[in-house]
Amino acid sequence: MKILITNDDGIHNKGIRLLAEWAKKLGDVTVIAPKVEQSGKSHAIDFITPVEIKKVDLLEGVEAYSMSSTPADCIRFGIFGLKRRYDLILSGINCGVNLGADIVYSGTVGAIFEAARVQIPAIAFSAFPDGQEIATKYLDEVYDYIVKNGLLEECPLFNVNIPNESKGIRMTYQGSPYFSDRFIHSEGDIYVQEGEPIPDVCPDDMDRDTVALVNGYISVTPLLATRTDIKVFEKYRSK
Repeated sequence: MKILITNDDGIHNKGIRLLAEWAKKLGDVTVIAPKVEQSGKSHAIDFITPVEIKKVDLLEGVEAYSMSSTPADCIRFGIFGLKRRYDLILSGINCGVNLGADIVYSGTVGAIFEAARVQIPAIAFSAFPDGQEIATKYLDEVYDYIVKNGLLEECPLFNVNIPNESKGIRMTYQGSPYFSDRFIHSEGDIYVQEGEPIPDVCPDDMDRDTVALVNGYISVTPLLATRTDIKVFEKYRSK
């Protein structure tokens, strides 16, 4: 199996080294990750500014590159730059959870949407900021759950969030925003965006990723890359 791995925390974040070390037992691993942190860059690519791509030493037996661009561009370089085809794309382990409506901002998740664009199955992994190393002890369990149930044949994209102590795996759907939003005035014309975790609007619905995770479950969420509202399309297609 040929595996491509990226993240949005940058090539030097420990989460990507942990994920790549684990993935080596699955097959041939290539790592392409941003030179610097790209959190919140979603599915952005940079076709305006020339990018720097350098081969780096990351792990023994792993070909690795740093790229001065986004996670989605890292996937693009792996496919269109190196001219390779991969069987699986992994993103993470992110330093911070990616849940609910907020995944639209995530560079970690944006990378797997780029994978979907080229029809390669992909999984995004996220954990609490102090839980990246802890998350590695659950990777076998999560991957076995996905493979044994044939999930990647049913849906090519999965967003996985791992708590610091797991009660088990739950299949989930996106909940409400996980973080609050506010702009804090710093000085002069400078503002800083901040937020903090907030309760889900349906706190008793354990099928929501935002609820399952805070209650100690590994959240496994199937995603779709399409932006088309099929119900509306079907309703009006013949009118």
